[in-house]
Amino acid sequence: MDVGGTPAGKRRVMVIADPGRESASALEWALYHAVLEHDEIILLHVEPPNARRGAFSTFLRRPSSVAPSFPAGSAAGSAEGGGDYEFLDAMKAACKAAQPKVKVQIERVEMEAKDKATTILMQTKLLRVDLLVIGQRRTQSTFLGYKLSGRTGSTLNKGMVDLAEFLIENSKCLCVGVQKKGQNAGYLLNTKTHKNFWLLA
Repeated sequence: MDVGGTPAGKRRVMVIADPGRESASALEWALYHAVLEHDEIILLHVEPPNARRGAFSTFLRRPSSVAPSFPAGSAAGSAEGGGDYEFLDAMKAACKAAQPKVKVQIERVEMEAKDKATTILMQTKLLRVDLLVIGQRRTQSTFLGYKLSGRTGSTLNKGMVDLAEFLIENSKCLCVGVQKKGQNAGYLLNTKTHKNFWLLA
């Protein structure tokens, strides 16, 4: 599967950034198999509604600490605590270590209408993204700790499709779902045209 593009054109590669192994694996695959030195990486973190207000109050209560190191491919921090955003800085540092010439930016946006998928799709259009990369779990009902919406009329039907699959099918740009299969077993990749494509590490 060729997702590296051509050296002639600069691309914007968006990686969905969340505190978990799936997101870390997606970033690792992107850095070593998709991103070229002239590309730009966007780390997108979608926050639940009102998360920023909770994060600010948590920050006021917490003593200062040094952000933990985050080697690509490992769990990126902890999902506990609304104010824990060290994983974003750690992911950016991992980008700089692997691709020092690549421009990296962090985007934190609030979820629109409690719909994470729609928020991501809106950001890909707004930021003119060429390649979207998202970590993918085997389970179908949750992704990175977020339960999918099951309300009537939702774009996502509960238990029927996970976030990555929805984005793969509905994104205007190329979207790659990434599952890491063990430490040295490679990656299982999914796109709209390639299902369960095996890539050795």
